[in-house]
Amino acid sequence: MVSQHGILLATHIISSSYGEQCSKVCDCLLRRGTLTLAQIIRFTELSKESVVNCLRVLFNQNCVQPFSTQREGAYDEAPKNDEAPKSVTQYIALFDNIIHKSRARKFIQIVSEELGSDCLKIFHGLIQHGRLSLNRIIERNEQTTAGESDVMVVKESFNKLLNFRFIERCPNPEPFLAPPSDDKSLANKRGARKGKTEEVQTVEQSVLEAAAPTESLRFLEHIDCASEEKIEERHARVTLGKKRKKEAMVLDEDLMGAGEKKEIIWRVNYEEFVRRLRDKTFISYVKTRLNDDASIVLSATLELSKYTTVRQKAEESANLSVNAIYDEVIKKDGGIGMDFDRIRASLARLGCTRSSADGETYSIDLKGITEKAQNEEVESVILKRYGREACRIFKLLSKAGRLLETDKISDDTFVEKKDTLKTLFKLWKDDFLDMEKVSVNGSKHATLLWRVNKQPLFEKIRDEMYHAALNVRLRIVHEQEQAKEVLQLPREKLVGELEKKYKRFFRIVVILESSAINLDDVIMLFHSF
Repeated sequence: MVSQHGILLATHIISSSYGEQCSKVCDCLLRRGTLTLAQIIRFTELSKESVVNCLRVLFNQNCVQPFSTQREGAYDEAPKNDEAPKSVTQYIALFDNIIHKSRARKFIQIVSEELGSDCLKIFHGLIQHGRLSLNRIIERNEQTTAGESDVMVVKESFNKLLNFRFIERCPNPEPFLAPPSDDKSLANKRGARKGKTEEVQTVEQSVLEAAAPTESLRFLEHIDCASEEKIEERHARVTLGKKRKKEAMVLDEDLMGAGEKKEIIWRVNYEEFVRRLRDKTFISYVKTRLNDDASIVLSATLELSKYTTVRQKAEESANLSVNAIYDEVIKKDGGIGMDFDRIRASLARLGCTRSSADGETYSIDLKGITEKAQNEEVESVILKRYGREACRIFKLLSKAGRLLETDKISDDTFVEKKDTLKTLFKLWKDDFLDMEKVSVNGSKHATLLWRVNKQPLFEKIRDEMYHAALNVRLRIVHEQEQAKEVLQLPREKLVGELEKKYKRFFRIVVILESSAINLDDVIMLFHSF
């Protein structure tokens, strides 16, 4: 579930880029979940034409994913004769992709640093338009480049982006999501009765999984038409069984862009950029908390694991031999002088799991690094709000991971019991701690026990970051509105008071944009890593 402030931030991002109507459709989908076209029209009170146009924009910007499913109540109904199964198109908002829109500057900087200006032009086009075919990319480059555009240079730059996995094939425009099978439903019920805590796949995860192209196709530029038709035919046979009626496809083709159906359509691969930002954050964190050697070894390990840890919230790196790690370490800046003993010492500091089954191999606990960074972020928040004593109390409870009595907390943190109790109640009132009252041996006076419940706490911090990020964006809009008169004037006319206003505006905006970047780093730590 997306939090309240998360929804407000997402709708503000859509509103500022694509208008109020798109924002209204997006807000409706984020709050209500999957909806049909008719339901969106009813809930938003917009015209059918407006909703269709908004869905087309949001789909092309990868913010909405359509999918078809069997109509409710039709699961047990067998189709009569050659009649197509009853199905309906539904739409789901992709919260992560919407938030990624605000990270365009970060993504652009990565492409600029690694691939240069020619690749950056193509990437700019995909950031702006969302989805483009290679032919459309070439046409756009011709329109934006002074003089003749070299098609070979464009194709070469496109292939570089593809090889670095900065772009990918677009997913299936309307995958079919099959209803859960009876066996699966029965297994879930049995698991619930036995008290098993199995992770249930959300509708969004199921839709994205059904829509995703296979890994063999995802980063492949060319494929012969016969092979692609066979793949599509096999996919349709597995997922749907029978083709939908032609009339039912008319609206969906209009939304997806029927004219581009025969071409391969490309988009930005957010997954790869999140991985790179995560790796950069982890390396910086380890360098600060441990030392340069550990950060170099971590960098080498993450580089070797890049294709296995690309998924969101990867828990550990690939299992790598010490020889492979050494070969990668000596390629890094500062790694040329490192020997096996230094590498093993750094792996130990990183808390690696060592295995001897297939020789000397190591795996880095990425989840552990994430949790340490998250804990420190929460501790910094508590330090600023409640002071050093509160921070010491929180650290103790966080490391303990269990319920502790007030007296023990007071003794271990060297804080007076009265002050300890006062601080604990503050933290509990603001949802940083859980409290339980326990009566011992029928005593009238209950003993108070305290603990940190990290999952809801991290969700609370993330929501606060969404709220702060929204406030910063609104403040930037306010400052732009206030300085509209000054910004519209030519630079040579900005003298005296006007020049002061101009300089003030840019000074404030630079500070606000820096704050927005820092807040987004924290959001990614608690949401994406």
